[in-house]
Amino acid sequence: MIRHAMLVAALLLGACSTGNDLDEAPAPLGDFALGHNVVVAPNLVQGPLSREATPDEWTAAVKSAVAQRFDRYQSEKLYNFGISVEGYVLAQPGVPLVMAPKSVLIVRLTVWDDAEGRKLNEEPEEITVIESLGDGALIGSGYTLTREEQIERLSRGMAKQIEKFLVKQNRYEGWFGGPGAKPVITTAENRRKLAEIAAARPAAATTGPARPAAE
Repeated sequence: MIRHAMLVAALLLGACSTGNDLDEAPAPLGDFALGHNVVVAPNLVQGPLSREATPDEWTAAVKSAVAQRFDRYQSEKLYNFGISVEGYVLAQPGVPLVMAPKSVLIVRLTVWDDAEGRKLNEEPEEITVIESLGDGALIGSGYTLTREEQIERLSRGMAKQIEKFLVKQNRYEGWFGGPGAKPVITTAENRRKLAEIAAARPAAATTGPARPAAE
């Protein structure tokens, strides 16, 4: 009941974002590049009046959307994401128009400094996204989008909301060296070696950040 109430509240308080700006220059984040992109959904809750989606569908979609947005950043300084998908509503047709819910997605994010092995945020940041007016929200996207399209759009919007959160933390909390920091980028060969080192890390290193995010 508590988690269902959280989803209902999210419909009133969540941020709208489409994430349709990947063809534009990335927002400045300081000295930042994405290392591990870990997405889990151990406590996933389906909200009321929602189409069904599996945890695997959500983790795959969110992981892909995060990679598309943050793999654009290049630096030697790596940060890892632990993301837990907490709840969702996928609006469906077949109910009275006044009851048609907007689609919503809730995740919890933990950011880790890869080199230092420490969390930047001790408590996971809860981030909520709801479909925007441009996504058919006036009538509910259940009437205009397939279930797969809803999942994809919410995941893209979630990645955008994560970026906005990181921009705020960079500007006001000094994350990634603060707003004046510039990414340190060396040769393509060194970047390739860094990628190989990150890929070769033990499995424990890739799953560690996700556990705090699921709490």
